[in-house]
Amino acid sequence: MDKHIMKSANEAAEKIIEWGEEHKLETCFERAEKLKPCPIGETGACCKVCHMGPCRLVGKNAEEEAMGVCGAPLSTVAARNLVRMIAAGTAAHSDHARDMAFTLLAAATGEVKDFQITDVRKLYRVAEILGIEFEGRPVNDVAKDVALKFIEDFGRQKGELYYLKRAPKKTQERWVKWGVAPRGIDREVCEAMHRTSVGVDHDPDHLLLHGLRTALADGWGGCMIATDITDILFGTPRPVKAEASFGIFKEDEVNLVVHGHEPSLAEMIVDVASEPEIIAYAKSKGAKGINLGGMCCTANEVLMRHGIPTAGGFTNQELGIMTGLVDVMTVDVQCIMPAIAEISKKFHTKIITTSEKAKIPGAMHIEYDEHRAREIAREIVKHACDNYQNRKTEGSHITDKFPVVAGFSHEYIEYMQGGRWRASFRPLNDAIMAGRIRGVVGLAGCDNPRVPSTGIHRYLATELIKNDVLIVSTGCGSAACGTAGYLTPEMALEHAGPGLREVCEAIGIPPILHLGACVDNSRILTILSAMAEEGGLSDEIGGMPGVGIAPEWMSEKAVAIGCYFAASGVPVIFGGESPVGASHEVTRIMTEVWWERFKGSMHFEPDPEKMLAMALDYIDKAREALKLKKYEPGKFGAERVLMDMAARRELERAAKPHIGL
Repeated sequence: MDKHIMKSANEAAEKIIEWGEEHKLETCFERAEKLKPCPIGETGACCKVCHMGPCRLVGKNAEEEAMGVCGAPLSTVAARNLVRMIAAGTAAHSDHARDMAFTLLAAATGEVKDFQITDVRKLYRVAEILGIEFEGRPVNDVAKDVALKFIEDFGRQKGELYYLKRAPKKTQERWVKWGVAPRGIDREVCEAMHRTSVGVDHDPDHLLLHGLRTALADGWGGCMIATDITDILFGTPRPVKAEASFGIFKEDEVNLVVHGHEPSLAEMIVDVASEPEIIAYAKSKGAKGINLGGMCCTANEVLMRHGIPTAGGFTNQELGIMTGLVDVMTVDVQCIMPAIAEISKKFHTKIITTSEKAKIPGAMHIEYDEHRAREIAREIVKHACDNYQNRKTEGSHITDKFPVVAGFSHEYIEYMQGGRWRASFRPLNDAIMAGRIRGVVGLAGCDNPRVPSTGIHRYLATELIKNDVLIVSTGCGSAACGTAGYLTPEMALEHAGPGLREVCEAIGIPPILHLGACVDNSRILTILSAMAEEGGLSDEIGGMPGVGIAPEWMSEKAVAIGCYFAASGVPVIFGGESPVGASHEVTRIMTEVWWERFKGSMHFEPDPEKMLAMALDYIDKAREALKLKKYEPGKFGAERVLMDMAARRELERAAKPHIGL
């Protein structure tokens, strides 16, 4: 028998994979072994935008590029392929945001009864940014105006997205100079598809500039809109305790998994599952109660706001079913493997699709309608209760699980550094300036079965915090850290460098801050903007001692995210082979030219050790350019005293003794 090759760095996942192999069950890990990537398409050297092709552009050297039938050179083809990925990723996030905007509008006008404004303070903060008067007005009237303003951002033909003004002025000036300030979200996606069709735009630099404009429409449009509306409707996250990994499933309770990316139905399921009559219904079927769990980014949404446990990210969805304990997995859109419908047939699990945009052959479909949100949520929960009785003994019953602390929104990170009345990013900036924190890394992106899944996330997480780098994580990157037990304050004591550990102990936070779902990468943009506004570091996002890393990316959404960070001034490193690697010219533009124009860049590097070295080098060079104290482990400037939360609260009480906190 061949020796088992490790497919996941997650021990619990690996146990299920081995159990599945013994029972001849195929998952994405086996399919990744069987289906090797096309070496031509993998590097961007395949063009299939017309029926003269597909054209495989191989056989020429860098000085004389291969051409397609129409004469399009390799650099054009590689650029077009990347721009199409950006357009698809932007469309995915922004379609999510559009649905959220119409839900907000429907809640504000009373068209839907099951949703209401939960965070009025966040609503007013957003209204102020959008220039909407809110003082003395009914909350729902303000919410209606906010929703309508957001809806304008999708169809605008001229002008700029409203949220671009949230970026530092100097960053905005760069966008205007290079013509990448997005107008309307839908317009940029549509134009990207037009420019990349046969016989239109052939200049790789020109193509990539529009790719950046489309990506910015995602980051400062779709993603940011989705994040803010979700906060307004369901509450801005604050730290909560939860659990992660497959051990969250309970043998004596109904297990219902919410999986996908759109939070509205998941929020209603969370609400309904605690209703006394629903719990009684579950007990009538022989269960002791109802246990909710999450998968992928819907998991992050309900974890951040309610402490609902997560079973992990993208590559864990089939494995969750293989525990034999999932009664219903309800899915909506994005990152849903159609294979879950097939694997579920080997168990008792029911797959329920809920979006009008997405069906899977073999799955039950219960279409979500926000006008009947509570009714539909009850129907889904009852299906899970009914199916509990059909549970079989087969399955890899895993008990491993880890504690998680999540819920670090922009607003809470600001609050935790000084309390309600002195909230700011000054302590973080000071810690970076003094060398306690070397820099900040956004560790995000998917997990991928073509590498030992979640392994590169874990390696980089431990090595970065060891080097005093604060990590902010989102999406499946957060799930990878959570299922490894990395999202607790104790992690700082065990693994973080002395400076980062001191900061984490003083504030009482983990060294890895879980910021939410993949759309919540927008929180990183607003945090960086606030740090620039605070002063002491760069006066724009570009030049900050920070890096974005997506070590195991697989989705077009990840490409859009990486590009909007690069255009905003952040050097970005993606793991794996480059999807434009066949073109030296496109690679040069994305690394050297983007750096000159925006102070951001995009690299692809399959070696984790080189990724780490590149990230630290970018951080150290940024510190040097900003004339900050040279980073030396354990040696900090003595000119500033790092105050913990208790000390800051004492200051607040002294300043405003009549106000309780």
